[in-house]
Amino acid sequence: MTGKERREQLLDVGRQLFAERGFEATSIEEVAARAGVSKPVVYEHFGGKEGLYAVVVDREMQSLLDRVNRALTAGHPRELLEQAALALLDYIEQQTDGFRILVRDSPVTSTTGNFSSLIGDIASQVEHILGAEFTARGYDAELASMYSQALVGMVALTGQWWLEARHPKKDEVAAHLVNLAWHGLSHLENEPKLMSRNR
Repeated sequence: MTGKERREQLLDVGRQLFAERGFEATSIEEVAARAGVSKPVVYEHFGGKEGLYAVVVDREMQSLLDRVNRALTAGHPRELLEQAALALLDYIEQQTDGFRILVRDSPVTSTTGNFSSLIGDIASQVEHILGAEFTARGYDAELASMYSQALVGMVALTGQWWLEARHPKKDEVAAHLVNLAWHGLSHLENEPKLMSRNR
């Protein structure tokens, strides 16, 4: 095996183990044993378990971001919501191990390299779309950031639930997500107030 092929093999093995067992329960010994190499080979390529995990997470985050970015092609905002929801659900369905890794607690102490930062990245993409839509409808465009976090968070948390439930079918889940988001958004008030605070 070439060095590049060995690195890819170790990444595949690490990805499987991190998805099955999580970061803490996975050891370099297991990675090496499953790959049929000695521990020093793993250390040579990644410097340790943290290095291997960081590369696996980075690849998964990039894969999901790429899917979402490629999906956002429609002109109509409702279609964009549908495309974003389906992109996430497609990733969960097709890359289940990768999604399991992303939603587990990350050993990285920074605010980057974890599911929360990934959701923030996707929300910033959605913010630009919402900002334009808010401006066109006469809403405060500065609130687009908050609304994008809410929408993306709703889809992401539903995706986490669907990872295990797998029912109803993917298209039906996406349709319900868009139904809630779209029909809620289509009746936004310019200055919403809490009913309980107006008494």
